[in-house]
Amino acid sequence: MKTVNCMTFWCLLTVAALAIGGCSSKKADENKPISEVKAEAEKMDVGRLRNMAMTYKEAIAAKKVDLDKVAAKLNGIPIAKMVGDEAKQLKTEMENLNKSISALKERFEVYYQKLKEKGGDLSGLEI
Repeated sequence: MKTVNCMTFWCLLTVAALAIGGCSSKKADENKPISEVKAEAEKMDVGRLRNMAMTYKEAIAAKKVDLDKVAAKLNGIPIAKMVGDEAKQLKTEMENLNKSISALKERFEVYYQKLKEKGGDLSGLEI
């Protein structure tokens, strides 16, 4: 019985360690300096480059969804109220989302080009 408990404990500990390690993948950071992104990309293998490119692709897609939502709200405002505070706020939000998407794309390109240079699989990475 003690052996079973001990094995169960070690199995659970291993699963927890793998789960934590698997969840520690980096997030897309639009504020990370390009020079730092390039330096990191230089050191990465093909698998990590692809993972980072995919992470940025997914972040870009999520921002585009947010942008579409804001655009839909803006389109719902009558023309007579387009100079109002709500419209100005939505326009500002759209500008910020567009800047964010541009920054993410710039960083995505670093990983994408390095992956391409190393002959990695580019399928599914189209933006």
